[in-house]
Amino acid sequence: MVSAALKLESYPAVSRGERRTEILLRDVALSFASGKGKAKAVLSSLNLEIAAGEFVVVLGETGCGKSTLLRLILGEEFPSGGSVVVDGKSVTRIDSRCGYVPQKYSLFPDKTVLENVMYGPENAKSSLLGRWRPAFRRYRRDLRDEARAYLERMGLHKQDLHKYPHQLSGGMQQRVAIAQALLMKPPVLLMDEAFSALDPSTRASLQEQLHAVWNESRPTIVFVTHNTQEALLMGTRLVLLRRLKEDSQERSSVLLDLEIPTARLPFAARRRSTEFQELHDHVSEMAHRSSSMRDCEADASPVESEGVLQ
Repeated sequence: MVSAALKLESYPAVSRGERRTEILLRDVALSFASGKGKAKAVLSSLNLEIAAGEFVVVLGETGCGKSTLLRLILGEEFPSGGSVVVDGKSVTRIDSRCGYVPQKYSLFPDKTVLENVMYGPENAKSSLLGRWRPAFRRYRRDLRDEARAYLERMGLHKQDLHKYPHQLSGGMQQRVAIAQALLMKPPVLLMDEAFSALDPSTRASLQEQLHAVWNESRPTIVFVTHNTQEALLMGTRLVLLRRLKEDSQERSSVLLDLEIPTARLPFAARRRSTEFQELHDHVSEMAHRSSSMRDCEADASPVESEGVLQ
C-alpha cells in the first residue's frame, strides 16, 4: 500500500530552479524506415530538461528507447524532428563533452589496463604539445598518476594495472571502462546499463564507488537501467519511459518524471528507509501497469480494437 506521501499527484513538477541547463531535448522525434515506405516511430514529442550536476536515472522496459535517448545526447544518432542541446550547443556530431560507458565495453586487447585508461587524454594532448617536448612528458607523468588513482578508486589493485584485458574478469574490465570515462572529466557522463552484467557483489560495490565520485565532482550523469532498485538508489531524479500504441504505431513517452525524495539520505541508508521501499513498490507498479496495458492492446484483434476506439 503506497502512503499518501507517495501518491503520484503529491510530487511537484521537476524544477531546475537556478541551476544551469546542461541537456535539453525539445519535441524530439525519431523514426526509422521499416519497409514498404513506412516509418517506425521510436520517440515522439519527447521533452526533457536536465540541470548541471543532476544524477538522472532513466528506467523502463526493454525497447522503450532508453539507449536511443543516450545515443541522441551523445550525437551518435540524430532526431527526425526537434532538437538536442548539450551545454547550450546543438548536438551535430559525437560530442567530446560527453563521456560514455556502454553495457558492452570495449578495451584495446594489446594495451595494459593503465594504457587503456590513459589512451584518450594522452592522444588528445599529444597533438597539441608533441610527444617529445618536456611539457608533454610532464603531462604524461601526471596523467599516469591520475589514472592510477581512478583505477584504484574503482577497486583495482596496483598489480592489476599492468595486466591486459583478457587477464581480468568481466567485472574488473567494466571498472576499467568506468575509470577510462571518468579520467576524461566529461561534464556529462552517459551510462547505458553499465552494471547489468555484473554479479550482485560487484554491482553493489560499483554503485557505491560511482556515487561517491559523483558526489565529489558532480558531473551531470544520465544513467540507464531496467532495475528499479538501482534507479532509486543511485539517482537524484527518476525518468520512467513507457511504450504507447497509437494508430497501430508504437512510440515512447515519459510516464513519470520526479525528484527522488530519498536522495537526501546518506547513500548507505537509502534502501533501508521505509520511504525507499514504498517508492520502489509504487514505481514498479506503475511500470508493470503500463506494460500490461500495452500487452493487452497488442493482443487485441483489429476488430476488437476498432470497437473500443469507437
